Amino acid sequence: MRSSSSELLLEEQEELRKRKIQELQAAKKARAAGGQTCREKALFYSTSVLAVVAMSAGSSLLFLVPLYVDPAISTLTANFVPEPVTCITTRRDELAGLANCSWSSCREGCTSDAYHCTHIYVSYNDTESANQTDDAVLLVNIKGCGYPPTVLCSNFTEQYGTEGTEFPCYHSRENRTVVLTHYERDEQVAIIVHFFAVPFVITLATSIALCVMHCDCRCHSTGGRHGRHKRSRRPRIHQDLSDGSISTGVDLHHTCSHHSDLMAIRPM
Repeated sequence: MRSSSSELLLEEQEELRKRKIQELQAAKKARAAGGQTCREKALFYSTSVLAVVAMSAGSSLLFLVPLYVDPAISTLTANFVPEPVTCITTRRDELAGLANCSWSSCREGCTSDAYHCTHIYVSYNDTESANQTDDAVLLVNIKGCGYPPTVLCSNFTEQYGTEGTEFPCYHSRENRTVVLTHYERDEQVAIIVHFFAVPFVITLATSIALCVMHCDCRCHSTGGRHGRHKRSRRPRIHQDLSDGSISTGVDLHHTCSHHSDLMAIRPM
C-alpha cells in the first residue's frame, strides 16, 4: 500500500511536468509561427543602422586624425602671421640618402621613407620685428608632405624652387625659420571640426543610443535589489516546500495506514 501511494503521487507529479513542458513548447511554436512584431522589427533595424554608423564614424577617426587633424592642430600651434609677407628664394638643394632627408620642402607620401628630398630656403622681411630672416625653410604645409592630387611636389618645386623667385608667404611666430606658401586659420579650424568633432560626436551619440536601447541604465535602490533577490528566491523555496509537502503527505498517509492496521489487530 505504501509503495502504490508513493508511485501514484510521483506519476501525477511527472504528468504535471510533462503537461507544463508541452504548454511551453506550444507557446514557443506559436510565437515562431506568428513572426516578429512591428516593435521587434523596428528595434532590429534601428540597432543595425546605429551600429553601422557608430563603426563607420569610429573607423574614420583612425584615418582622419593623422592625415588631417594632427597637421591642422600643429599649424594652429605654430601661430603663423595672418597677413603674408614677401619671400625670395635664396637656394635649392637636391639631396639623396636617408640621413640627409630628415625633412623636405615637399614630399609626396608622409609615411614612407625619403631617399631623395628637396630643401628650399627663402628670406623675408619680418614686419613685426623689422628684421630680415635669411635661410628660412619653405614648406608646402606644416608637415612638408601630402598626397596627390592635393599636393604635387613637382609643381611646387618648379614654382618656388628657382633662386630669386618672389612670392607671398606666411612665417611662424613660434619658429621664424618656418615659412608656408598658404595659410588660413579658419580653414584649419574647419578641418578640425569636420574631420574630428563631427565623427566623434556621431560615434558618441550612436553608442549612447545603443546602450539605452539594449542596456538597463536605470539606477536601482538597495531595497529594490533586495526585493528582486527575494522574489528570485521564492520559486526555489516554493519548490522545496512542494517537494517536502509531497514527501510529508506520503509519510502521513503511511503513518495513518499503519495506525489503522494496528487498531484493527489490537483485541478489544
